[in-house]
Amino acid sequence: MHPRDHAERWPAKPAVIAHPSGASSTYLQLEQRSSKIAHWLDSSGVGEEATVAVVAENRPEWAEVLWGVLRSGRWIAPVNWHLTPAELHDVLRIARASVVVTTARHLDVVRAATDIEIAHVLVMQARDVDAGLTDYEAAIAAQPASRYPSRRIGGRVMFSAGTTGIPKAVRHAGPSGALEDAPPHLGQYTDLFAMDARTVYLSPAPTYHTAPFRFLHAVTQLGGTVVTLDRFDPEEALAAIERYGVTHAQFVPTMLVRMLGLPREVRNRHDLSSLQVAITGAAPCPPELKERIAEWWGPVLHELYGASESYGNCHIGPDEGLARRGSVGRALRGTIHITDDEGRDLPVGQVGRVWFEGTAPFRYEGDGEDHPTHPRGWSTVGDLGRLDADGYLYLAGRLDHVIVTGGVNVSAQEVENVIAVQPDVLDVAVIGLPHDDLGQQVTAYVVPRPDAHKERLAHLVIDHCRSRLAHFKCPRAVHLVNELPRADNGKLYKRRLEPFVG
Repeated sequence: MHPRDHAERWPAKPAVIAHPSGASSTYLQLEQRSSKIAHWLDSSGVGEEATVAVVAENRPEWAEVLWGVLRSGRWIAPVNWHLTPAELHDVLRIARASVVVTTARHLDVVRAATDIEIAHVLVMQARDVDAGLTDYEAAIAAQPASRYPSRRIGGRVMFSAGTTGIPKAVRHAGPSGALEDAPPHLGQYTDLFAMDARTVYLSPAPTYHTAPFRFLHAVTQLGGTVVTLDRFDPEEALAAIERYGVTHAQFVPTMLVRMLGLPREVRNRHDLSSLQVAITGAAPCPPELKERIAEWWGPVLHELYGASESYGNCHIGPDEGLARRGSVGRALRGTIHITDDEGRDLPVGQVGRVWFEGTAPFRYEGDGEDHPTHPRGWSTVGDLGRLDADGYLYLAGRLDHVIVTGGVNVSAQEVENVIAVQPDVLDVAVIGLPHDDLGQQVTAYVVPRPDAHKERLAHLVIDHCRSRLAHFKCPRAVHLVNELPRADNGKLYKRRLEPFVG
């Protein structure tokens, strides 16, 4: 499967649509322009193992750069465009990028970050291209219209902050063989979610994140249509589902909370009957949130668990997700082990470190610590969890997110799941702060809804927790804040939380 096949069959079919601007790219355009990008990479003098970094907001051009790099056999690295110049400099260095594709919107940051050896900077929508930069459209226009010859398949470079926040790159090579003969990019997810050429996939998060990037690849490989949002807006997401007949969509839990927070008349304004599969991930989805989405959308919400490292993954479907409250599912491949601090297997039901056996090994490229490796070759990213008797995984947070209060371990994730569904709460983070008597005090930072009773909210949150949790797990302090330090994919950077709120 390849965009070339779809261009021959459905040349005018949209491959990517940007909402609400309506900018789009057809399969014929995707095939022709990605071929020209591959030709340009060959003629530009960069090596066959070069890495092409993309620093760009959601645009239809993402797909043509992706396919252009892959068909040329090189590496593509989707990069967070929120980074400061110093942070971007580190990421480009670690990825060994020799080409950067960006837009006029991010050009100043890219220019400030590229004092390392970057051979080419291609700029989309640039009115004037300074010396040392290349106009993206001009570069494509100068290339031959001839079909690019079949080459080995390129790979992707994904980024993980690990536990320290120091950027690390993880390289994932493409499958062997010709690109035209490559298996479905998402493997068994393709069948699991019934994805094919009829799929219309809504991607509301930035494409530089792992899941949106990989689903863009997968859906355009299958011949479906990807609808991206310029930025997430809860009502625009619902409008896009109705307007384009979206069949598949992906949301992080905070997005689901914000859509549920819309007035009922706004939620009921949009026809969502086309939606067959909604996927959530990046952060655990509270059970009550799943139940409220099921009441609204029906049994369509699937949850995925994984990481940028692709060290292992789990899935749980709509019915299972309601029946096994709090589970992120069973392993789709490999075997999950839960161990103590010494790496010994723990019994069913006990919380410990989550390891995957029998999955693809990975290694970090970058500074700082490497990931822990079990003596038996298993992999972990530091998550904590437990298994039930049927092999379903229940997460309990990260190793560095456990709160020890009065000598008792408290899962911050468990407390966050409870607070997240309190009606006046828009977002929440729970951490342990130093306490003279308890060692650590369970502390919640809450973003109130605009119409919340702010003067009473701290008491309401504590009462809400005490009605659902043992009192030692409940926050002793609740602080109201305007926002939390989250990435666009919903991940919370707790290492930034204390200085952020201070």
